[in-house]
Amino acid sequence: MTIKDYFSSLFKGTWSLLQGMQVTGKELVTPKITKQYPENRSNLEIADRFRATLSFVYDSEGNHKCIACGLCQMNCPNGTIHIETKMVEMPDGKKKRKLDKYMYDLGSCTFCQLCVLSCPHDAIKFSNDFEQAVFTRDKLVQQLNYLPEKEAPAPAPRQAQADADATKIEENKENK
Repeated sequence: MTIKDYFSSLFKGTWSLLQGMQVTGKELVTPKITKQYPENRSNLEIADRFRATLSFVYDSEGNHKCIACGLCQMNCPNGTIHIETKMVEMPDGKKKRKLDKYMYDLGSCTFCQLCVLSCPHDAIKFSNDFEQAVFTRDKLVQQLNYLPEKEAPAPAPRQAQADADATKIEENKENK
């Protein structure tokens, strides 16, 4: 290595150091914005697009829109959502799948929003509630359908329905 190469590399290294210190110097004199978190909860601004926890959308009567189709569970990339359903008989005699439990594991959620985007009835959404610190991971598993579901009217007995239909037919014949 020649003396010329030595001083050339020394100059380049010093110039690079000065450029890096220039960036650091600018940040040193920039006014800092520090948010005193626990004290400023009342006026804390959280972005509208922030995704914190998954929650159900309930109407004014306390009913949720979830039809237990399972699309959110299928689209979840890491199995955060687990849906349990049950079959119930409707008043007209048809069977329908109803939501029994909607389990959500906040600890393994990646907040990708694929579940919300795939829901055909807009039954779930992300809330802005960011304070989710707990001491055990078990508390991060939540059941989202926490409100008890309204009971559907009991199906009419088939014999009573058949008797009512027969009575109507007889009345129609008599009226003619």
